[in-house]
Amino acid sequence: MAEERVEPIALHQEMQRSYLEYAMSVIVGRALPDARDGLKPVQRRILYAMHELGLTPDRPYRKCARVVGDVLGKYHPHGDQAVYDALVRQVQTFSSRHPLLDGHGNFGSVDDDPPAAMRYTETRLAPISHQALLDEIGDDTVDFAPNFDGSQQEPTVLPAQLPFLLLNGCAGIAVGMATSIPPHNLGEVVDGLIALVRKPDLSDDKLLALIPGPDFPTGGEVLLGSGVRDTYLRGRGSIPMRGVAHIEEIQPGKGRHKRGAVVITELPYQLSKAGWIEKLAEQVNDGKIGGIADIRDESDREGMRVVVELRRDADPEKVLVDLQRRTSLQSNFGAILLALVNGQPQQLSLRQLLQTFLEYRELTMIRRTTHALRKTEDRLEVVEGLITALDSLQRVIAMIQEAKDAASARASLMVHLDLTERQADAVLAMPLRRLTGLEQESLRNEAQELRLERERLQLLLQERDQLLDAMVQELKQLKKRFATPRRTRLIEGGDHLLAEKAANQRPNAELQRRQALGALPSDGRLLIQNDGQVKVVSPQLLGRLHLNEAVGLGDEPSPAQLILPIQPAPRLLVLTASGRMALLRWEFAGQQPGGLERFLPTALEGDPVVSLLRLPAADDASTNTRLSLGLLSTDGRFKRLPLDDVQELSGRAATILKLKDGVSLLSAVICEDGGTVTLISDIGRVLCLPVQDDNLPLMGKLAQGPMTMRMLPGETLVGAVSQSAGGENLLVGSRNGALRRLSLSSLRRCKRGDLGEMAITLQGKGNDADRLVSACTCADLVGVVTSKGRHGRILSAELGGNEGSTALTLKTDEQLSQLVPLLT
Repeated sequence: MAEERVEPIALHQEMQRSYLEYAMSVIVGRALPDARDGLKPVQRRILYAMHELGLTPDRPYRKCARVVGDVLGKYHPHGDQAVYDALVRQVQTFSSRHPLLDGHGNFGSVDDDPPAAMRYTETRLAPISHQALLDEIGDDTVDFAPNFDGSQQEPTVLPAQLPFLLLNGCAGIAVGMATSIPPHNLGEVVDGLIALVRKPDLSDDKLLALIPGPDFPTGGEVLLGSGVRDTYLRGRGSIPMRGVAHIEEIQPGKGRHKRGAVVITELPYQLSKAGWIEKLAEQVNDGKIGGIADIRDESDREGMRVVVELRRDADPEKVLVDLQRRTSLQSNFGAILLALVNGQPQQLSLRQLLQTFLEYRELTMIRRTTHALRKTEDRLEVVEGLITALDSLQRVIAMIQEAKDAASARASLMVHLDLTERQADAVLAMPLRRLTGLEQESLRNEAQELRLERERLQLLLQERDQLLDAMVQELKQLKKRFATPRRTRLIEGGDHLLAEKAANQRPNAELQRRQALGALPSDGRLLIQNDGQVKVVSPQLLGRLHLNEAVGLGDEPSPAQLILPIQPAPRLLVLTASGRMALLRWEFAGQQPGGLERFLPTALEGDPVVSLLRLPAADDASTNTRLSLGLLSTDGRFKRLPLDDVQELSGRAATILKLKDGVSLLSAVICEDGGTVTLISDIGRVLCLPVQDDNLPLMGKLAQGPMTMRMLPGETLVGAVSQSAGGENLLVGSRNGALRRLSLSSLRRCKRGDLGEMAITLQGKGNDADRLVSACTCADLVGVVTSKGRHGRILSAELGGNEGSTALTLKTDEQLSQLVPLLT
């Protein structure tokens, strides 16, 4: 028999099923609140258990251990500490804006002190939960379900008369989702509910005017702006909040000079005061925040007071700004309005959350009214039966006397007086005092009142407007009793204040770059030399350097790689050997010239620069569509990227080429549609490729690129040279100092993967053979760099003819290293 009950199942199927069941159990039964009453299951069970125990606000406190025991034994078969933690949170005045429980004892503090054990603390229902959550639970307003073992019945939801999900907020982490709802002011929420009842199509702006922002129990300030608006309109947002602080002059002691001090009287929601003071002290000791002499916690029963005493030379305003910027005195509340709607987790906007509650409240009022109508009709039936019996009192007495037993008396009354069974039973059970004239009159008055009450209840059920009016009146009564003034101040223009503060205190790289650019002289020139030095010089100084004139090899300054005016500001792209790129922040060279690495992101530190390219203006759409970025790696792969992929670079480095181990980026060029890209190897082999999609396709950022030029044994690539459709020549240089100009018109156009042609014949054979070391576009002026660190500049026109050549005079053991075309 045991073997027959074993069913084989795939492990992955069982894991999927089990994990899905676990996830749904956590989502529905533990972590997320219901959008109707705003409670998680454990909170709902605590309140219902206390209701059953009779712990109303007018009764004495009872031990929390008794409450926890009832909850565990009847409704919530989990750990006692989990139940007690949930109970404690509903008591804490600094956690809930409207605590649902009234506590007696130590329930923790804003300093993150733990509460006393449950055997020491006592609790009872708070007035707001007793009236606005549990008052209607006996009126058939909600459904009940069996508990975990079927021995008890528990409500699936409480008949909330207020949206406690908004009033007290909620935080919970489920499987794959989380909720974080800030608390709100009761008066504002009720005003919003009434406005939606009166005008369901109320505009978002008017709704946000009624409920402008959260109201935290610990006070503080909320900066109004896009964060609050996104939270209320989309259900998710980041709400900036900060503590309340002011500057005072204090007397440290007798005979001592007065000092400035920053006094904090309110902290942001859910921030531990003791933890904040401890972290502030660590930052002061580490030197991250200066100007602070002492930190004292002077909080008492009157309220919070943290005194940050300053040094005599400190600027109080600056210290206050540092406290807001470097500590949690200003932080963000990450709001996610996620709740269960019909058993399904949904992210709701403020309007949807309020409408969900209103629909639920309308349903509970209908059920409450139906229940009251049923009870009224039942009582009216009994009263009318009693009145009928009193009108025929002598006959009733005679029928009862003649009857053999109660059953026959009941039957006789039902037949002769046309009474129902319930009315007949009531007549038989009627005490003799009902026979008095006063009692008979009270019955007739009660019947009249019951008829009026029945009409009123029927009108509520038949006329929805009457029901909504009753709902509005009840909301107004709850507001009058439980609403309190707002504790959290709302600061208008939060986005502007945050942006201005960030710009002044921690400006981003783009803002710094613009400021540095604005400080440069308008007639300045950007000078980048081959050795990596970046400078901003005046035209007069540039003329005295003679960097645009030819000069022989010697101890000359490093050749200029780029000379450009700074207006309009050029955009320069740097590419490194590892396949990463970044924009050169050359604007800062006006204040402090230096090497290229100083003006690049720190992520590129130690990564050799292989190319420096000038990008066209980002708004020049016609040019950008014709241009692309070509990348040549050392293994002969070449790929093109759309130039739009590199135009929107931020201040960070980005990877644009996925390279194999041992392979690096050799060179990068700007390609133009209809132009050519020429790949040159060290043995003089040249592959001239037209820039076309079928030959050199555009690819994604992380692609390796197709194999374009396969290397022969012992052959290496020198580089790539890009020419526009009208370009004619390129310049190559060999290790022994031979320079030669090649005409593009003489080169055969090839396809990707071709062998190309031997365009240059080099001297020597074997190990003594000359090899090409550099290739570049044939600019008017080309810089020359040797292995001995000597520099020179030659005019390409002096080479003569389309295939002009010359030989540099090199010293013994000196070789040509690099050709540097001057870009202007």
